[in-house]
Amino acid sequence: MIDIHLVREHPERLRRSLARKGAGELLDELVVVDASWRQLTATVDELRSRSRPKGRPTEEELVTLQGIKEELRAAEADLGEMDARRTALLARIPNPPADDTPDGDTDDDAVELRRIGTPPVFAFDTRDHVELGGFDLDRGARLSGSRFAYRCGPSALLELAMYRYAIAHLVGLGFDLVLPPVLAREEAMYGTGFLPTEAANLYRLEGDDLYLTGTSEVGLAAFHQGEILEEGELPRRYAGYSTCFRREAGAAGRDTRGVFRVHQFDKVEMFAYTRPEESLPEHERLLAIEEELVSGLGLAYRVVCTAAGDLGPSAAKKYDIEAWIPSQGRYREITSCSNTTDYQARRLNVRFRDSARRLQVVHTLNGTAMTARWLIALMETFQDTSGEVAVPEVLWEHGAPRRLPAAAG
Repeated sequence: MIDIHLVREHPERLRRSLARKGAGELLDELVVVDASWRQLTATVDELRSRSRPKGRPTEEELVTLQGIKEELRAAEADLGEMDARRTALLARIPNPPADDTPDGDTDDDAVELRRIGTPPVFAFDTRDHVELGGFDLDRGARLSGSRFAYRCGPSALLELAMYRYAIAHLVGLGFDLVLPPVLAREEAMYGTGFLPTEAANLYRLEGDDLYLTGTSEVGLAAFHQGEILEEGELPRRYAGYSTCFRREAGAAGRDTRGVFRVHQFDKVEMFAYTRPEESLPEHERLLAIEEELVSGLGLAYRVVCTAAGDLGPSAAKKYDIEAWIPSQGRYREITSCSNTTDYQARRLNVRFRDSARRLQVVHTLNGTAMTARWLIALMETFQDTSGEVAVPEVLWEHGAPRRLPAAAG
């Protein structure tokens, strides 16, 4: 959540920033509610003090005390209602965007930073990833409904090799590998900023009061929930691998062919805990690692900085890497890399003790290291006229076949 002290000390500056995320009016409401909350808190404290007389009260004082206690009960009820409103507003207000995050609300407002590699040009009619084979969408739909798929045979081996490739790279850089639970309690979903505003995209198990996570970011962010780290332990870097689940609410009619936008997928995620002054360079470091992985597979890509209004609630700044998808003739997102500053850590109560033994809130960051979307770009980029796919050599040692055979029929 945002720091309430910033709300009180710099409301106008914060409002201008949050307006870029469409949350200016929410902040206005919070300022009013917080002022009422503070006034009611002072009133309750004063009435509580007056309700505890020194010495034995007289009959007249007892009558007065009874009136004070009635006032106190009413004031405490008002304070409880105001506290609930204040808490609900704090839960909904997003992290303010960084000053260098571009304005705008859509993908088209993202600012391109660079392009690496040249999109392939084919002298033959190309196939998309579905035609190249290895995805059984009909059986996936029969089992689970639309936007579920079986990944089969050599394509499945290739996908697993891609995850191993990413994990090996991260472990070699000193990341600690974690296989987190994919079911999480409400406080973890709230702490990472997916609740309350992203509830429509979450799968919830009503009988167990648990949520299926849409990213291992949730498990990695909550790994140190309620803990105090020592400054010498920072930065802490984790690589998480998990299956992820998303409803994709609001995506009806978009990317319906193939496995680009599905309800279940696997992902390797980077997550870092840092001191506040380290989060900006750490953000660039995570992006550089993503670029190393994409470049290592020989994919053409571009890097964009996401517009403020297109950011999730927890992100102050986000980079996306978009790989060239031949069948679509455009770059599409395959990674994201976000600096959430102190927003998640404040909600999850993750702090560190600095060299002066003072407690500070850590900063957290996350970045995608691998998803199945990379498989789409890779298969379509390295196909040949026969429909076979030449697999990059770097993946052979991780269990990938050297070539994917052409699909039958």
